[in-house]
Amino acid sequence: MVSASIAPLDEEAVMSGPGYFADNSMARRVMSKRAVGLTYGQRALVIGAVHPLLYVGTAENTEHRMTPYTRLALTGHLFEAVFLGSKDEADRALAFTHRKHAKVVGTLPEDAGTHHPAGTAYAAHDPHLMYMTMAFTFDSAEVMHDLLVRKLTGGEREGLYQDYVRWAELFGMPRTAAPGSYREFRDSFDAYLASDELFLTDEAKLVGSYLAGQVVPYRQRLGVHQVVSAFYLLVQGSLPARIRGMYGMRWGLAEELAYRTLAQGIRAAHIAPPLVPRVLRGTLAGPSAPVYKLVSQSEHDLARTGRPSMPGVDSRNWAARHTA
Repeated sequence: MVSASIAPLDEEAVMSGPGYFADNSMARRVMSKRAVGLTYGQRALVIGAVHPLLYVGTAENTEHRMTPYTRLALTGHLFEAVFLGSKDEADRALAFTHRKHAKVVGTLPEDAGTHHPAGTAYAAHDPHLMYMTMAFTFDSAEVMHDLLVRKLTGGEREGLYQDYVRWAELFGMPRTAAPGSYREFRDSFDAYLASDELFLTDEAKLVGSYLAGQVVPYRQRLGVHQVVSAFYLLVQGSLPARIRGMYGMRWGLAEELAYRTLAQGIRAAHIAPPLVPRVLRGTLAGPSAPVYKLVSQSEHDLARTGRPSMPGVDSRNWAARHTA
């Protein structure tokens, strides 16, 4: 459970307590929007899975191989603590992350495309891999804010990017590992997404397909199914067409229209709050940690009944599978 390792965020401190980012910073303004906080992480993982060193390094070393949604919830909680929490809360999250990352060192056990042959080294504290983690995360936060809240201005994008660089520095990334400006970042990151460096291992494709809702393992109650389906529609629709193609996702005119309609409805709630029922207005902003906790709890409930959250994912890492 997330709460077993990291204390929950104090909601009042999140909105007013002093932290590493000022209340009026772009980081707090964007990451406090629940439409962003509840969607950016899953999107970032789906896209980030195309980077073999990031995916394999995480999958081979995580304690949550069979509870991936708990890992997602924990990561979201840690990130949110640094963005929105007080300095004490952020420092606890940073110290926890540093301890975990110190153990993440290894090499690719098998080829993962021409750019990543077997034996390629990875480490959680590698400056470039830290930057790529930031890049996937920032890109998703920017995309989901544009999609579900409102389009950022040029100055706001620059401010958000610089806040994300500062955020990555807090986790240990050298400042020189990241491009100096948003424009430089966008040019280089878009070029990367168009390059032949992207590669999905078989396991990464399976896990990403679950995270994007392309594969749904169990039937759900009608109300839950509708909410979850809407969430997955937003994640899939926000992906670059090339990424959807790599996963083999079906995406046609019907899906595009449904996605655009749903996104416009959510955006309208932020742009015209008087039109939103009073009971819902308070749900548009604030920490997303309570929802992360529910996600983790649901996964643990599944596990207690003997059902994995992602059927088909081997509980063993590569070394264990090949020495059995």
